[in-house]
Amino acid sequence: MKNIWQSLEESGIQLPSLDSNAMLYKAIPQFFMELMAKYFRLNVEGVENLPKEGPVIVTPNHSGFSGLDAMLLSYLIHQQTSRAAWVLTHHFWFLTKATSIPAHKLGFIEATKKNGKDYLKKKQIIVLFPEGEYGNFKPTTKAYRLQEFKRGFVRLALETQSPIIPTIVIGAEETHINLRSLKFTKYLRGMVLPLPLNFLPLPAKWKIRFLEPIKLPYKPEAAKDKELVHEIANDIRGKMQAAITEELQKRESIYF
Repeated sequence: MKNIWQSLEESGIQLPSLDSNAMLYKAIPQFFMELMAKYFRLNVEGVENLPKEGPVIVTPNHSGFSGLDAMLLSYLIHQQTSRAAWVLTHHFWFLTKATSIPAHKLGFIEATKKNGKDYLKKKQIIVLFPEGEYGNFKPTTKAYRLQEFKRGFVRLALETQSPIIPTIVIGAEETHINLRSLKFTKYLRGMVLPLPLNFLPLPAKWKIRFLEPIKLPYKPEAAKDKELVHEIANDIRGKMQAAITEELQKRESIYF
């Protein structure tokens, strides 16, 4: 199997040039992901729902504030399909070279509509978290309660005629404990940041489950129908919440 970086470079999308020191990132991220998968005793279901070709939008729940869920999903999708998975990520990752280089090597791209549409047109897999930072940075007291979905993923699916694969991640909520969400309104309007209890990840057992693909039976013009888009987003959120509840009821332990 090709390594993930070969797949990224052969995907037809230009990666940023790297200096000699940054070449370390070719090996470090994959080693780190393999280590994390073992550390969390990662269990995976539904990999048969990941297509071997064509544009795909993977929509997981978001939690744990650290971004480990995004990293592991990207690694896992490549491991199972030999395809690059591009994670639409907060723009903070791309503010400096120190963070943008490893972000690109992990398959992260800035979360903009243009990026999502461009990559789907090139028949790529993108990973998009519908809850955004409100899911990732929510306090642990709201663990596994899906926050309101942003509707951009539905519009992307309609405009590019791409299937959606709802995905649930169990375990990230207990890996990093978040005391509360900090909302800034005076100077940084709309920004949300976490107040974590721990930075080193706790050894919670993880499970990732890919649900059945959803192919929306509408033409691209339907993306302009706000009511329809809202209804689809809520329906997918309901399916994911039901699957999360089901997995939590089956779970026998968190750390042991």
